[in-house]
Amino acid sequence: MKLFAVLGCGLMAGVFFAFSAFVMNALARLQPTQGIAAMQSINITVINPLFMTVFLGTGGICIFLLISSLLRWQRTNAVYLITGSLLYLIGTLSVTIFFNVPLNEALALIKPDSADGVQLWTTYLNNWTFWNHIRAAAALTASASLTLAIRS
Repeated sequence: MKLFAVLGCGLMAGVFFAFSAFVMNALARLQPTQGIAAMQSINITVINPLFMTVFLGTGGICIFLLISSLLRWQRTNAVYLITGSLLYLIGTLSVTIFFNVPLNEALALIKPDSADGVQLWTTYLNNWTFWNHIRAAAALTASASLTLAIRS
């Protein structure tokens, strides 16, 4: 279980890092209508069995590790398991649900070639990317903490 949590957090950190490091910058360089259309397409295609299994499955494993670690908090690795699980659940899953998804839903309602679309796009790029940085850092730190749990 711990290994799957480490791998899941690491995979998600990589996905979010890629978006923060170059995908969002590439979309920002496009004309707003093209950037909006591309991000709308990404937001549709990301909802697929492979991605969702890793994203939500890692969350499920973290919930299991969190509960089992709280029940056995006296173990030497419990603090790493609790920390890593909370980082993923709060910093990755919750940030996605409460910040990135609502931004994606607002973008989905916009016609790429509308004036409202162009105005929303600038705000969207800044806000979505900020929250994505948080997700990337949380998933990477979660992976590191869970790796320390395996080592101890």
